[in-house]
Amino acid sequence: MEDFLSAITHEGLAGRLKRLSDELLYSTRAYYKSTGLDIEPNWHLVFLLLERQEQMTITEISQELKMSHPGMVKIVNGMKKKGYLLSQSDENDSRKQLLSLSEKAKNLLPEFRRHWDAGIMTMQQLVEDSPHFLDELRNLELKFAESNYQQRTSENLKTL
Repeated sequence: MEDFLSAITHEGLAGRLKRLSDELLYSTRAYYKSTGLDIEPNWHLVFLLLERQEQMTITEISQELKMSHPGMVKIVNGMKKKGYLLSQSDENDSRKQLLSLSEKAKNLLPEFRRHWDAGIMTMQQLVEDSPHFLDELRNLELKFAESNYQQRTSENLKTL
């Protein structure tokens, strides 16, 4: 049976990207569950950032990852609930909360790293037949940064 989204080419691009993203998310979540890791797939990047930066605010994390602030609040709250993050008020601005990895997180990072390294190998295997995939993805991201879907489509509508 032909894949409808593939068949409609550019019209199905957003659907295919969403489908692939969902497959990665749900498959990673199932993997974590099967191995007993008590984490969510979208926490990985926060662990990495805080491992490198030690302390950051939610705003700084969301800016660094180019993800929405509300989405980041949800991720951070989940990580706090599981005991992976500590939060303290900023000395200069009590409205800001400085986040850092808890001792629990630091102790588990080597184990998490083993699984993440295996995941990196998996991603490398998935794109090994497409050696320019990451460069092409970066080009697409840059084009979106220049002018997003809404802006481009509004301009294109004027030409029809």
